[in-house]
Amino acid sequence: MLTIPNLISLVRLGLIPVFLWLLFSQDNPFAAGWLLGFIGATDWVDGYLARRLNQVSEVGKFLDPLADRLAMFAAVVGGLISGDLPAWFAWALIVREAIISLGAIVVAIMGHTKLDVRDTGKLATLLLYLAVAWFFARSEWEWGLVIAWGSGIPGLVLYYVVGFQYAAVTSAPTSGRSTKTTSPSASWAKSVIPIRTLPSSSTATHSWFSV
Repeated sequence: MLTIPNLISLVRLGLIPVFLWLLFSQDNPFAAGWLLGFIGATDWVDGYLARRLNQVSEVGKFLDPLADRLAMFAAVVGGLISGDLPAWFAWALIVREAIISLGAIVVAIMGHTKLDVRDTGKLATLLLYLAVAWFFARSEWEWGLVIAWGSGIPGLVLYYVVGFQYAAVTSAPTSGRSTKTTSPSASWAKSVIPIRTLPSSSTATHSWFSV
């Protein structure tokens, strides 16, 4: 389904090769950093428009976090190769992503399809976008390194904290779902009495990509 929010997500995905082109072919980390900052700054736009225009879709729920994952992966690996990112900082992000990817497999095996999106995770992603972008752009502005470290350290800490929180959620026993029994009278009541349920919020859950 091609909607305005999905189109924005596709544009963000399409800018990732441009980022790599600026970084390696043009040897312009400053421009690459600003482009990465733009990709990160527009992260909220597609989700906001999806809710505002009532165009929330399963495709959008996949494309939006996928754009974030691929953009961050390209920036971290690209920065590690080019030397613009401190090696320990880049590897800390790579290790965390690897752990989350393994966790996604566990989530699938356990039958979980959705996890609650945490505000802490959104904040961590925003701080890391800011940090990585300024690690690239610092070549043209001396204060850029201060901003990079000032947002990168707390962002990295929060990133791991959220990862551990999701690990705790997925490892918690799902008691009360499969073992709960329903009395015959309750089953009969449910079959003849319509139950109204509140519509689930499209912003309350997300796929594992948004961890």
